[in-house]
Amino acid sequence: MDELKVFTGNAHPELAKSICNYLGVPLGKANIFQFSNENIFVRILENVRQRDVFVVQPICSPVNKNLVELLIMIDAFKRASAGRITAVIPYYGYGRTDKKDQPRVPITARLVADLITTAGAGRVLTIDLHAPQIQGFFNIPVDELTVLPIHVQYIREKELHNIVVVATDVGISKKARDVAAQLDVPLAIIEKRRLGNSGATENLDIIGDVNGMTAITIDDEIDTAGSLSGAVNTLLEHGAIDVYSCCTHPVFSGPALQRINSSAVKEVVVTDTIPVTNGNKLKKIVVLPVASLLGEAIHRIHTGLSIGAMFEQ
Repeated sequence: MDELKVFTGNAHPELAKSICNYLGVPLGKANIFQFSNENIFVRILENVRQRDVFVVQPICSPVNKNLVELLIMIDAFKRASAGRITAVIPYYGYGRTDKKDQPRVPITARLVADLITTAGAGRVLTIDLHAPQIQGFFNIPVDELTVLPIHVQYIREKELHNIVVVATDVGISKKARDVAAQLDVPLAIIEKRRLGNSGATENLDIIGDVNGMTAITIDDEIDTAGSLSGAVNTLLEHGAIDVYSCCTHPVFSGPALQRINSSAVKEVVVTDTIPVTNGNKLKKIVVLPVASLLGEAIHRIHTGLSIGAMFEQ
């Protein structure tokens, strides 16, 4: 493992340290800061020539700063003659802008992919993209991991009874179906419609039966928690006894924490792909670690082993 190097930007250094602990390697040394004019400076403080470099940096809040920081770090490694540069992006920001669903709008997820590739990344490692087609936006290999087995294990350990897995919209229904299959429980889907660009949604109906059951919602991220609050209310109105929510990325922007705290949801189970700061103060929020998942994937990429074998039953 001497040739493997793991570095981090300022987005989530705690996760990078946990990954290094799993791998048994020291965290790479780099000087990364912002000048008073908001320009970002990066200097790598150790030799990376012909090394296998992994840069851990979720594109989370502050999104634009962390994105540019990632790009500059990749460029610095390229100019330092790194052998291969893998961008480890646990949360892929701008992933929700993955298609032209209105006139004269961008496909920003593709633009970000182009920027990462142009900067010099040779591979991308990520977790639960908002849309699987984002993998095709890259002209370099993309390994997309999933935290669904981690959520399934947690749900099993809860020993809940009379469970129904609920997809919060049609787009996440395939992943929700996989969870339902692993738990051997039925699936329901909430049909919803987004209202403009405000992030507000309207729940239209529930496909499936939730009456008298413990509902577990599945989603890829929670942003303002508006959709979550609406889903919880809709499920309770249709007879669900309790509602638990599982998601990968705890964006928690704006009024999210207040909405979660005031909602009837029993637990919100997330992972630490994004730093969870104030959310730790809420007893409803459970944070599951992903360092071992990413660490094992990094080890397999470095040694040429299969990533897919990690998820084979």
